[in-house]
Amino acid sequence: MKTRFRAVTLLAAAIGISTMLQSAPVQADSVHIAGGSTTYYTLSGYYGISVDEIMNANPGVTAGNIYPGLSLTIPGVTSPKATAALKTTIEAAAVTQASVISASLNVEAATNTVEAWGKEFSYAKVIQVKASAYSSAASENGGWGAVDYFGNPLKLGTIAVDPSVIPLGTKVLVTGHSHPGLPKMAFLAIASDKGSAIKGNRIDIFIPGSQSSVAEFGYQYVNLFIIE
Repeated sequence: MKTRFRAVTLLAAAIGISTMLQSAPVQADSVHIAGGSTTYYTLSGYYGISVDEIMNANPGVTAGNIYPGLSLTIPGVTSPKATAALKTTIEAAAVTQASVISASLNVEAATNTVEAWGKEFSYAKVIQVKASAYSSAASENGGWGAVDYFGNPLKLGTIAVDPSVIPLGTKVLVTGHSHPGLPKMAFLAIASDKGSAIKGNRIDIFIPGSQSSVAEFGYQYVNLFIIE
């Protein structure tokens, strides 16, 4: 998606959360920020919770009225089946990609902390950005090849940013996305790539895979926790 003047940079995308989160009972429930492809069905698959449970937790949101950036309440994962499904997701992510964390979220707005995959992070702020995705195709990476701005090979967790908004080297937690090539619910990244088309509240997420499969990401609104 991005047109780069220089090699790609690794963006640590931090997941963000809306003001709606501050009133949510974070100990029991989670808040999911809808992306461009979010439906009750995809949320059910992500969290191992039935569609009816999620719909009942969001009585004011009809299935046809889910839009990017919308805050959706995800009721607590308490059933054995849901817990097992979540455990399987996390273990699989840990085995296949040690540098990227797949997680459910537990956010404590009062103390600016977020817990993901059993680890607690302090965050400075949360921002919502418009995200696109890019592959390792030569047409998307110019003459520098499949490397980030610093010359490191592109990998899952690499994100291109506008350094005037998110400085290079920033660690972030990304959430609200929807694509089979990315960890579900949340993942950590480092801002180490940039591109001429990535300006303002925009990021470009590197996704391993064919150019056509990566293009299915389209444009989505995601949330970033800027990790301290």
